[in-house]
Amino acid sequence: MITFEHPALFYRDVEQYLHGTTGFVRSAVAAGDAVLVAVPGANLTLLRDALADLTGKVTFADMAVAGRNPGRIIPGVLLAFAAAHPGRRVSILGEQVWPARSAVEYPACVTHEALTNTAFCGRDAVVLCPYDARRLHRERLDDALRTHPVMIVDEVRRESHWYADPLVTVARHNEPLPPVPAGAVTMNYAGPADLREVRRFVTRSAGLGAERLGDLVLAVNELAINTLQHTGGGGTVTVWDSPDYVYAQVDDRGDLADPMAGRIPPGPDREDGRGLILVNDLCDLVRVHARRDGTTIRLHMAR
Repeated sequence: MITFEHPALFYRDVEQYLHGTTGFVRSAVAAGDAVLVAVPGANLTLLRDALADLTGKVTFADMAVAGRNPGRIIPGVLLAFAAAHPGRRVSILGEQVWPARSAVEYPACVTHEALTNTAFCGRDAVVLCPYDARRLHRERLDDALRTHPVMIVDEVRRESHWYADPLVTVARHNEPLPPVPAGAVTMNYAGPADLREVRRFVTRSAGLGAERLGDLVLAVNELAINTLQHTGGGGTVTVWDSPDYVYAQVDDRGDLADPMAGRIPPGPDREDGRGLILVNDLCDLVRVHARRDGTTIRLHMAR
């Protein structure tokens, strides 16, 4: 029977964390599942040590690296692992929300958790998501109950009565982004002939090293191409920086109605549909605000 499960595991200390996560992994390995452990930093070290006897049977990934941008987790981590194991049930331990996640990253994390339910609907898979109930803010735990149909607390598994339709949760977090600072520089583009100048503008304006700058220029170029292909008009690119990030924002009058855009890789027979996936892969964080009269996409490149 094909089923998808997406429980949230609330833990309060290392003992509870290890008990809940290693039990899940060991049961999945015993059942013959393909198993991925994708958790951040110190927790990854804990689990590698605790599961050392399963070397070769479990795939490990540092979520702080692979999932630094929450927008790349579904296509680049979860679905990529499932695609690498066709015909097998996949069991994934995925810790996407941890205390060090910043406030600017968090709305993208909630969106990711909600849309995981959509992306895996009808798939033979389970994604268990640990949440640090002692150190995470109450609102983040409340959101975990809205984005996971099942919760596990003190080893008791029960239905989450707060679980909401994923699209309702996504809409709830589709809020205007913080305002662009007064010192930001801006250029408008209107047609294909402007794309070269868009690339030059970002190159001149963004204070990044060569490799990171190249990634940002490519990401902005992809968004500008999307504007020209899908909106019938032009858009605006804005660039500024802060001590933490260099930002590039693209505004246009397009209607980004599909919240799964950029999260489901297109089939091998399709040439289109890869732009937003590439943008998510290139950038450290991508925030989107979709409105009736247009779309704002803000790219963040960490310093």
